[in-house]
Amino acid sequence: MNDVLARPTASTQALMLPACLVFSMAAATSGAFWPPDAWYFEIERPSWTPPGWLFGPVWTTLYVLIGVSLWRVWRTGGLQRDRTALVLFLAQWTLNLAWTAIFFGLHAPGLALVEIVLLAALILATIVRFHRHDRLAAWLLTPYLAWVCFATVLNAAFWWLNRA
Repeated sequence: MNDVLARPTASTQALMLPACLVFSMAAATSGAFWPPDAWYFEIERPSWTPPGWLFGPVWTTLYVLIGVSLWRVWRTGGLQRDRTALVLFLAQWTLNLAWTAIFFGLHAPGLALVEIVLLAALILATIVRFHRHDRLAAWLLTPYLAWVCFATVLNAAFWWLNRA
C-alpha cells in the first residue's frame, strides 16, 4: 500500500489533482460564513485598500496555485514520506481559513494581525519544506506568500487606523 502511495498511477494522479484543488479552495468557504458586514464598511480603511471586486479573482488564482502545489508534492510522495510538509501545509491552510473568521467574524483586526503574521511564517516554512520535494511546487506558493505579506501590511493599517 505504501508503494502505491509513493508511486501513484496516472489515473490516481488524475483523480488527486481535482481533489487537491477542491481541498485548497475549501478555505474560501470562510468568506461565505463571515463576509464583510456593516462593521467593516463603517471602520476606517486605508486609502490604498484594494477594491472589493479584486479579492475574488486574486484568491481564486492563489487557491488554484496552492492546489497544484499540493498535488505536485503529493505526486512525488513528499506528503507520505515527509509528515512535517503535510503538517505545515495543513497548519497554514487552517490559519488561512481562520483569518476571515477573526477579522470579519470577531471584528478583531489586532488578533487577526497576530494570526496573519503566523500564517505568513507557516507559508514560508511550507515553501521551504515543499522545495525539498518539488521546486516548482515551492515556487507556486510564492504568489500566495506575497499576497499574504501585502494583506499583513493592510491588516496592520486597519488595526492602526481603528485602534482605540
